[in-house]
Amino acid sequence: MTGPSQKAQTLRIALPWILPGILLLAWICISEADLVPAYLLPHTHEIVKTGTSYLLGDSGNGPYAGRFAGDVLSSLTRVALGFGLAVLAGLPLGILSGRSDRMDRVMSGLVNGMRAVPGIAWLPLAIVWFGIGLRTTVFLVAMAAFFPVYLNAAQGARQIDPLLVRAGAMLGAAKLRSILLIVLPGAMPHIVTGLRLGLGISWAYLVLGELTGVPNGLGAVIMDARMLGRVDMILVGIVAIAAIGKLSDRILVGVLRMLFKSARRTA
Repeated sequence: MTGPSQKAQTLRIALPWILPGILLLAWICISEADLVPAYLLPHTHEIVKTGTSYLLGDSGNGPYAGRFAGDVLSSLTRVALGFGLAVLAGLPLGILSGRSDRMDRVMSGLVNGMRAVPGIAWLPLAIVWFGIGLRTTVFLVAMAAFFPVYLNAAQGARQIDPLLVRAGAMLGAAKLRSILLIVLPGAMPHIVTGLRLGLGISWAYLVLGELTGVPNGLGAVIMDARMLGRVDMILVGIVAIAAIGKLSDRILVGVLRMLFKSARRTA
């Protein structure tokens, strides 16, 4: 029984890497065969060389050498602030809308209208209001992340069986206690989904905010590399955002599972 179990575990670990591995192999084959010009798709060893310099190089040895730590810190700060604001607003409002028809009527028109507006449409207004820098990026991230957090929290709270809430009230649970002990655990799968979607969108809108001309950040590096025609650095920036976004998602799920027993049942 140990053998099949080990094989299943190995397969479970390997499956997420199959498609990236195929894409990487195809990239190497295309580069080796010179099917695509190097200025459009640099060879993988050039990407590794550029990424190593960006990550570990000494500052001053190149336009991007040694910038990784500072850029990541700046981007993480913007994402954390924007996503934090989205959670602080979206989670309680979503739960209230899910449990109250009146609150849902108040919120639904505005929310459904605003979420139809693409993020790029908010960018000029954000620059006028906040200028270029931290506040504009935080605003864009918060606006984008709010909607999945709010909508999933509302849906999760809405599907809670009213009989459970009434039973809690009969046992003496006040409204706040009922929300914490009944609604929140029951809605947790939807809440986790909303938080994960919101965090992923936060990274996408981070790049939009940093493309406005801020001096540092992963999105700023991509924009600067585009101006210089450095496709290798653009790809390094994309890979860095993908890796850090994936890591932040796993950290989010881990923290939720550590804080809430009901989150441990989610994927």
